[in-house]
Amino acid sequence: MQWTDTANPTYFHKVVDCQWACPAHTPVPEYIRLIAQGRHDEAYWVNWVSNVFPGVLGRTCDRPCEPACRRGRVEEKQAAKPEPVAICRLKRVCADNKSDEFRAMVPKPAARNGKRVACVGAGPASLAVARDLALEGYAVTVFDGEAKPGGFIRTQIPRFRLPERVIDEECGYILGLGVEWRAGQRVGSMKALLAEGWDAVFVGCGAPRGRDLALPGRDETRAQVHIGIDWLSSVSFGHVTAVAPRVIVLGGGNTAMDCCRSARRLGASNVTVAVRSGYAQMKASPWEKEDAEHEGIPILDFHVPLAFEHVDGKLTGMRFKKAKPGSEAGEEVVIPCDEVLIAVGQENSFPWIERDAGIAFGDDGLPVLDKLSFQSSLPQVFFGGDAAFGPKNIITAVAHGHEAAVSIDRLLHGEPVTQRPPPHVNLVSQKMGIHEWSYDNAITLDLRSKVPWAAAEAALASIKVEVELGFDAAAALKEAGRCLNCDVQTVFAPKLCIECDACVDICPMDCITFTADAPNLRERLNAPALNLMQDIYVEGGLKTGRVMAKDEDVCLHCGLCAERCPTGAWDMQKFMLITAKAGAASRDHATRKEVA
Repeated sequence: MQWTDTANPTYFHKVVDCQWACPAHTPVPEYIRLIAQGRHDEAYWVNWVSNVFPGVLGRTCDRPCEPACRRGRVEEKQAAKPEPVAICRLKRVCADNKSDEFRAMVPKPAARNGKRVACVGAGPASLAVARDLALEGYAVTVFDGEAKPGGFIRTQIPRFRLPERVIDEECGYILGLGVEWRAGQRVGSMKALLAEGWDAVFVGCGAPRGRDLALPGRDETRAQVHIGIDWLSSVSFGHVTAVAPRVIVLGGGNTAMDCCRSARRLGASNVTVAVRSGYAQMKASPWEKEDAEHEGIPILDFHVPLAFEHVDGKLTGMRFKKAKPGSEAGEEVVIPCDEVLIAVGQENSFPWIERDAGIAFGDDGLPVLDKLSFQSSLPQVFFGGDAAFGPKNIITAVAHGHEAAVSIDRLLHGEPVTQRPPPHVNLVSQKMGIHEWSYDNAITLDLRSKVPWAAAEAALASIKVEVELGFDAAAALKEAGRCLNCDVQTVFAPKLCIECDACVDICPMDCITFTADAPNLRERLNAPALNLMQDIYVEGGLKTGRVMAKDEDVCLHCGLCAERCPTGAWDMQKFMLITAKAGAASRDHATRKEVA
């Protein structure tokens, strides 16, 4: 049987499920422990290094970390509805409670290195590139057609979810690094931009075009039917301040949820969401659907739009077929309405990139990119965020920005952009005594804390009143206590083991097994190892010839095995992973010596 290679940095990283699932690989347990200790500046710093926008993401992230959270798997016996740690909302806690001292923690940019980089668009991907490269001495200029930076963070996310002051603050940290901000300058030609002699260009202009629906009646009702993302922008800039009484929102994604909740606040007395798919198949995050329904907005699934009904060009309703996918049968229904918002998806649009500029595009209209480096067919041009592979989310755009910044840095130092150094990792014992650890390993039975909301009367009366109020200090401490410290790893030293099975006896999850060194390991464990995506920790070299097998999937990281072990064969060691960022540490060894 092949034993586990714990020297491989991905092994213990994968055990920290939340960090593994985060596109930017934010060290979640680390910042949650800091929050529990009231060290909000340091918790914010840990986030800022990884995901750049802690306050924004603490309110709006798609939370890929939470479905991965081990807490949701190990508490199935105690909770009717097992729920992960509120990782996202704890991120907001450190953003809301950091002090002014955090500004002193922001590093000073290195001396200018003579290289100039242009970033097209001021969304999260471009700003992540700008931050990483500005710190390394690059002269970075960000171009955007709007007056303020933020891109779709600012124009598409309603103020009741994300106050403008948070966007201003976190974009300000980046521009404060000496990044040149070209407000109101929309790039109209890639050729013209390249002619300005930039050493590298990063394209982070998003997916700016919303999809339309070419249905009967669309042309006649154009004045009352709007593309969702354009409508949200108009709301954000104050161009739209009211809506008709009856509104239908078409679409099942997060944009549709923002549209329906915004319409509710702008005076619509009747807002309905209609989606083609089933409720469970909607692309919107579960909490986004719940929030809309909490505000009295019905979601009608399996409603296929057929036509815009109108009388002399005035919209009167929409005709739908109520039918499940693949079924021709189904009754037709008409839902009365005065206004329709179409939020059925977004697509990329690059009219400003000439097709003879040297950048190859695929049949899908997206640039042809190397998926590791984000480099286009024109070597000095890189893409990221929604502009790279289509619409995703903020945290994915940030991750793209980090990788593109590494690529640009390597390119401008004459190094291959498709090569990446391995992440820096270490394991440090948390032992302070025979039965004492430097972290809190008392597993709480508390269920997930609920985030308080503003009073409905106030929240629904204004588009600018923030709905979620965030955790107070007591709730934050309680929720932080639910974290299982998955980055504090159970590390086994077979040479010290006397095979007394004390760890097996005390393990509350029955996840440790000593068994013969033979095939079909999962069939011989003390408890079924059902999650095939999670590795089994296997160590050999025991005196009896057996192996130690531990199911990482449901381990609580409680430390009882290490406390019970009479020889110290088990230890609790904190795993730290630092991913590559632009700079000397991400270049080849020879270059690092030159820099040093």
